[in-house]
Amino acid sequence: MAERQAATLPPPPASLLPVAVLLWLAGVYLRIPVLVAPPLAPFIGNELALSQALTGALTTLPILMLAVGAMPGSLAISRLGPRNTLALAMVIMVIGSAGRGLVPDATTLMLASAVMGLGVAMMQPALPALLPRWLEPHHLAVGSAIYMNGMLMGEFIGAGITLPVLMPLLDNSWRATLIAWSLPALVVAALLFLPRRDRARPVRKVAWLPDWKNPLTLKVGLLLGLSGSMFFGLNAYMGALLEQRGQGDRLAESLFWFNLAQVAASLVMLKMARAWVGRRSLILIMAVISIAGTTGTLLLPGWWAIASATLMSFVAGILLILLVALPPLLVSSEQTGQLSAGNFLVGYTLAFAVPMAGGLIADWTGNVSHAVVTMVVYSILVLPLIFTLDLTRKASPPTTGTPDPGV
Repeated sequence: MAERQAATLPPPPASLLPVAVLLWLAGVYLRIPVLVAPPLAPFIGNELALSQALTGALTTLPILMLAVGAMPGSLAISRLGPRNTLALAMVIMVIGSAGRGLVPDATTLMLASAVMGLGVAMMQPALPALLPRWLEPHHLAVGSAIYMNGMLMGEFIGAGITLPVLMPLLDNSWRATLIAWSLPALVVAALLFLPRRDRARPVRKVAWLPDWKNPLTLKVGLLLGLSGSMFFGLNAYMGALLEQRGQGDRLAESLFWFNLAQVAASLVMLKMARAWVGRRSLILIMAVISIAGTTGTLLLPGWWAIASATLMSFVAGILLILLVALPPLLVSSEQTGQLSAGNFLVGYTLAFAVPMAGGLIADWTGNVSHAVVTMVVYSILVLPLIFTLDLTRKASPPTTGTPDPGV
């Protein structure tokens, strides 16, 4: 009897180290396919005769897809499970990302970029939904910090290594470079099936559309828009802002430190995640400093403005991890993918729309500073939402005996 009972017990949660490696590698591929495009854009534009708008779309179109693809990701999680969804999404991402290196013209290039963005968008809610399946509850915050560290390292790796290291090794071919960055993700997708996990644990059939009755869906999404709009927006307008001040020669250094600051933020969170995630006071502090840093970029002179922007990037990176780590902590494992997808849908829509609106205002007024002011105004308007966040863990709903659709 004891032997039979032991045989029916689920295996223990996967050990942290191999899971941490897989989470980190998957996190890297949340950003490398997107941010490898800017350094390659001049070469792609010259060969395919792209306009400035289409050249910019190599980066902005995938960011828009991060919002559009959140719901397909949630649907796949509810039907296939988070691990199967993550593996499928990585394959879709590789098809689109590597496909960009094979395209004959601008139309197919944009189509491949959209497919790549869809794959990345589906990966985003799958990762937080996977954490409760693989890790002990007290490791959830650390797990979030690990894959977010991979994501932010992916930003720096994609932008920083492509031109000086990888492209010269590939005969300066932008096509071969895109393919070389993309194909290793297939290995990561295969390795996702190594951690042992109980596939027979009964769960109720889960919803996949955003639960707009859950206030966390909109509130966390709007706050993600605060972090994303300031980071992506200042990244986009940094060059124009420096040119307007006669400091255009400082752009390369400014962007280097600006993006490196997010890597530093992710390293801090690897150490502090367990103590910091779920604390409303820290979300408020990081949001206020982010707004102050962005404002300082407008008001301070010379290098002080660049330092202020870098500070904003650092604290916005911490804020991003604090927000993304909330769903696995606050709702049941069955609801994590649904909540995360709703958060990303709202957050990335605003991360695209708020800087775009600021750009339109700047075009109308002829002053690029007004684009940054737009982002600051939005952030101040949503800041009070932090005081209304309910950060208490919700009880898991009763199970119905429906077989687990996979992990």
